[in-house]
Amino acid sequence: MLDGDGVEKEAVALVAEVGRGVGAWHARGMTLARSVGAVHYPEADDTGEGELQRLMSELLRPLLARFLAERGVAAHVGADQFLYFREGDPTQRVAPDVYVLPGVLQSRIAPSWKLWEIGVAPSFCFEIVSSDVVKDYEDTPALLGGLGTRELIVFDPEASGRRSRVRWQVFRARASGFQRVERSDADRVRSVQLGCFLRVVGKGAEQRVRIATGPKGEVLYPTMEEIADAERAEKERERAEKERERAARVELEARVAELEAAAAKARSRRK
Repeated sequence: MLDGDGVEKEAVALVAEVGRGVGAWHARGMTLARSVGAVHYPEADDTGEGELQRLMSELLRPLLARFLAERGVAAHVGADQFLYFREGDPTQRVAPDVYVLPGVLQSRIAPSWKLWEIGVAPSFCFEIVSSDVVKDYEDTPALLGGLGTRELIVFDPEASGRRSRVRWQVFRARASGFQRVERSDADRVRSVQLGCFLRVVGKGAEQRVRIATGPKGEVLYPTMEEIADAERAEKERERAEKERERAARVELEARVAELEAAAAKARSRRK
């Protein structure tokens, strides 16, 4: 049993222990508070995308970047990156399959985009319908419209033969809001923001979306591979033409020599 001095000493020790515990929790709380202030914006998630989506995006993105650059349009064309639109909340994001950020240099590289830092929303987005049909048909258009996107084109590669689905949907900003202005099962639709058509080529797993020009989108904008093939074909045509000209010249020279020889022989006989 403790006497008065013993009780006092135990009480002092207990207070000290509690004080140390409170101090530790306070320090832990300050560390947590500091970590909360440093918001982490992930560059990717575990959702992934279908292979057809990826192949389409990989073809269209460089085509569109070159198409706009050749026309003097200052913009960054990206694909499947997070666009964060609410500072401090990393859950508020969208990742269009292809997008255009006006006024941002194409040479600028970023793992993700924070729209409040660059000061612009995507002027154009292209979305390929995935297995999450509701998201791509309803949620994504509403979200992008709310961000200030001027035009969204949604392509559904699985729409054929399904009454509830459609190959193309075009959404544009209007005074009354972001509205769907076109639904089509044709092979192409016109983009006002891009100044060209988007046109599907191929079937099934071979489907690809290309840029097309001309009054009705009848001319496919070439890929770099197609340009290289055309250049090689032109060089081969020029080589073949030169070879034909050389052969014709050799044949002509031979004929002239033959005629000159015949004329010389005839003159020698007359002598």
